[in-house]
Amino acid sequence: MFSPTRSLRWLVALGGLAACQSPTSQSTATTTQPPAAAPAAPTEATAAVASSPGTAYHAYRGQLPGQADSITLHLVTAPARFFALGSGPGHRGSYYGADGHPYQLQSQLSTAPDSVVLNDVSPERASGPRGEAPVWRLRQQPGGALVGTVAGRPVRLRLLPAPAGTLTLAVRYFADSLAAFPRQAKSPRARLSWQALVPAGGPAAPRQALQASMLRDLRGDTTDARAPLALPALYKQQRDTFFTDYRAELAATPAPTDTSDTGSYRATLNYEQQTASYVLFRGGDLLSVAYFTYDYSGGAHGNYGTTGASYDLRTGRRLRYDDIFLPSAAPSLPALLATAVRPLVGLKPGEALDKTLFVKRMPITHNVYLTAGGVVFTYQPYEIAAYAQGEVAVFLPLGQVRGLLRQGLPLPSAASVAAR
Repeated sequence: MFSPTRSLRWLVALGGLAACQSPTSQSTATTTQPPAAAPAAPTEATAAVASSPGTAYHAYRGQLPGQADSITLHLVTAPARFFALGSGPGHRGSYYGADGHPYQLQSQLSTAPDSVVLNDVSPERASGPRGEAPVWRLRQQPGGALVGTVAGRPVRLRLLPAPAGTLTLAVRYFADSLAAFPRQAKSPRARLSWQALVPAGGPAAPRQALQASMLRDLRGDTTDARAPLALPALYKQQRDTFFTDYRAELAATPAPTDTSDTGSYRATLNYEQQTASYVLFRGGDLLSVAYFTYDYSGGAHGNYGTTGASYDLRTGRRLRYDDIFLPSAAPSLPALLATAVRPLVGLKPGEALDKTLFVKRMPITHNVYLTAGGVVFTYQPYEIAAYAQGEVAVFLPLGQVRGLLRQGLPLPSAASVAAR
C-alpha cells in the first residue's frame, strides 16, 4: 500500500524540511573538510585514497527474517551533524537478493556511534496497515558484523571484506555553513553537506576512467565532453556558487532588530544543500551508484532527486540510456513500465495511470541504472506524480527487457538468470 507520509519521512530524518528547523548557534562561517582528495586523473601513487573521518563504505550479506535467499547490503556512513534534527552518524544504502531487485534504505539519526537505524523506503516493502516502512535496528559488532532486528525480527549480516588488490570505494565528506547575520547568535544559516564516493585500488586504467566518470556525474554532466574537476575543486566550485546565491538573496534582506524573533521570516533563510552518493548495486563487472541531491532555498519545502548511474568496471565507462538500450526498445518500454508502476502507486492492474499519476502513458526516463537482475527507471518528484508521492523507482526484470538491451553489457548470461 502506498503512503505519501511514509515516502517523505526520510526527508525529515535528513533534515530536509529546512523551513521547520532551528539554526545552530554559531556566529561565523564554519567549515569541515577531509584531507585533500585524489586529482581527477590519478596515478598509481594516488591509488590508495583514505575515507574522511567518520565515514565508511561497507558491504554485508545475510538472510532477512522469513526469506530463504541471502541479501547483499551496501551501506555508506557519513556525519549527520549539519542536520539540525540531531547529531551522530547518518547512513544511506540499498540491498538486493538473488533477483537483483534493489531496495533503498534511509537513515534515522541515532546518537550511538555503533547504532544503525534504517527505514526501508521502497513501497514494495511496506508492511503495516497504513503502508509503514519496515525499520532496521542494527548494532555494529566486533569484527564488523551488524546484528539486530528487521521489522522486529532478529537478523545478522556479516561484513564482506574487499579482496586484496581489487577496486574499493572511499567516502569523502565536506561541509560548510554561512551565517546570514554573523553578529547575531541565532542567525539563520546556509548549510552545505557534500559526500562523494571515490574509487581506490585495483588496476590503474579502469580505476582512473571510473573516477573521471564519477566526478562528471557528481557535477551533473549528461555527456563525457567536459574534463572532470578534482574533487576538492568541484566541492569548492559548488560551495562558492551556493554561498554567492545566498549572499545575493540576503542583499535585499535587512537584519532584524529583534534578535529573539524566530518567525517564518527567519526560518525560510535557513538554506540547505545536500549531496550524497551511495551504492545501489555491485556485482561482477557492474557498479551502479545513486547521486542524491536536496536543496532548500526558501518556501514551503525543498526539492530533491536521485540520479542512478551504472559503470562498466572493465573500462570505467559510464553506461547511459543509449548505451544500455537499443533504439528499437522505445515502443515496448511504456507498456512494461505501466504494468510495473501500478502496484507502486496503489493502482490495480489495468487501472488508468492518471487516476494517481500526472500521465496517461508512462514516459521513458533516461534516469536508468542496471543491476544483475534488471533495469531501474527513476522518476523524480513532479516528473510523473505529485511531490507527496515521492520518487518512483520502477524495476523491470532482465527477463522482460533482455531483447531490448545492447550486446556487451556487464550483465550475467541469459542462462544464468534463467537458473535463478
